[in-house]
Amino acid sequence: MKNSSFLGELIASIIDRGSSFSAFRDDRSIDKLCADLLSSKGEVSSRKIGSAVLTRYQELDGEDRRAFFQLLCSQMDLDIAALSNAVTAYGGDRSVKNLAALSAAAEAPRQELLRRLNHVPGATSALVNMRKDLLDLLPDNPELKRIDLDFSHLFVSWFNRGFLVIRPISWQSPANILAKIIQYEAVHAIADWDDLRRRLQPDDRRCFAFFHPAMPDEPLVFVEVALCRGIPGSVQDVLQDERSELDREEVDTAVFYSISNCQQGLRGISFGNFLIKQVVADLSVQLPHLKTFVTLSPLPGFADWLSGEQSPVSQDYVDTLQRSAIAKSDNSDSELLVSHNNQLRGLAAKYLLGAKREDGTPLDPVARFHLSNGASVLELHGLADTSPNGLQHSFGVMVNYHYDMDKVESQHEAFAQSGEVGASKPVSQLARSKVPADMRRSVEKEVS
Repeated sequence: MKNSSFLGELIASIIDRGSSFSAFRDDRSIDKLCADLLSSKGEVSSRKIGSAVLTRYQELDGEDRRAFFQLLCSQMDLDIAALSNAVTAYGGDRSVKNLAALSAAAEAPRQELLRRLNHVPGATSALVNMRKDLLDLLPDNPELKRIDLDFSHLFVSWFNRGFLVIRPISWQSPANILAKIIQYEAVHAIADWDDLRRRLQPDDRRCFAFFHPAMPDEPLVFVEVALCRGIPGSVQDVLQDERSELDREEVDTAVFYSISNCQQGLRGISFGNFLIKQVVADLSVQLPHLKTFVTLSPLPGFADWLSGEQSPVSQDYVDTLQRSAIAKSDNSDSELLVSHNNQLRGLAAKYLLGAKREDGTPLDPVARFHLSNGASVLELHGLADTSPNGLQHSFGVMVNYHYDMDKVESQHEAFAQSGEVGASKPVSQLARSKVPADMRRSVEKEVS
């Protein structure tokens, strides 16, 4: 870990640490600037034009930004005739020359435009933000998805794992980084600086983040870890204000209780799977007596599934659960959630192991992430997240995904090849349990 941290600091010290590119103004229109950037031959002039494009883009309002993306979509698309000719030529003569011509014809000019824009110092962050704007426009402008394919293609290469640097985040980290941890926390909101201190300062609490050399002050993804004795049954136990800090010799379990992607413009570019495995490897070296690595994860789609067509329970029962969840959120009576703990765990097991998307993968997005990463479902806990968000989306149920480093590769392959969901025997038994008659849907059908 020390070597990784040192490398991160070294890289960060030798690259441009500006939070944004140096603005360069030019009176030409943005479409003329883009055309000139593509035709530019000199490195200095290209950087100036690229800086002018990014400056002009940041000055555009929402409608003008949509027009800019429409320009990229229509005027910088593939030349179909040139591509067809290149395919024909390569089909007749598979020479290196014809392959190079085919590769060039198969790439839309806007990809080269994005590459040249990225030559501007500090431009990578600006391009990530540009893609965020594009993603916001996609629901109402689906034709712009063609541009997003180009962004995604480039970002997968630019943010390759080989370029990412893992850095520990501690209470001694720079204030600007700590402020971003508060800002970007997406699972369990950080209330204030005191709350952040409780998550970072004790020796039995850790946080790690991936950074990219071109964005040294912007975490890409971070994970919060609790070092525990045994597996905690709730996030309240992990985040409680007053608790006794454990000595290193006492801990035997690392609990990944929150993982947050920070850059919306990098949506779909996966880093978290690499981060968790790297942290497991590093902690195993630092604390060789750690035996168990698990998550304490939400089930963000559980409540919606119970209300949907695949649900094995009646809507009346779901309505009762929702009223009890609201009462719990208001610190009022929530007897049903307590008394139906086992029933909710059984339904959650059916959801995780049986609820599928059309492609055969788990319906739950967090489950898809961890299971595709080689983890297995270990245990379910009722009333494990009594925050308003946890009660609304999963009626307080949380799940442990187990990272057994001796099995993650085989479990990853089994999941990738056949969609097989690895689960402990207790969870598998819960998934097969019968739904009580008074909870079932009116249709005589069990969903297993």
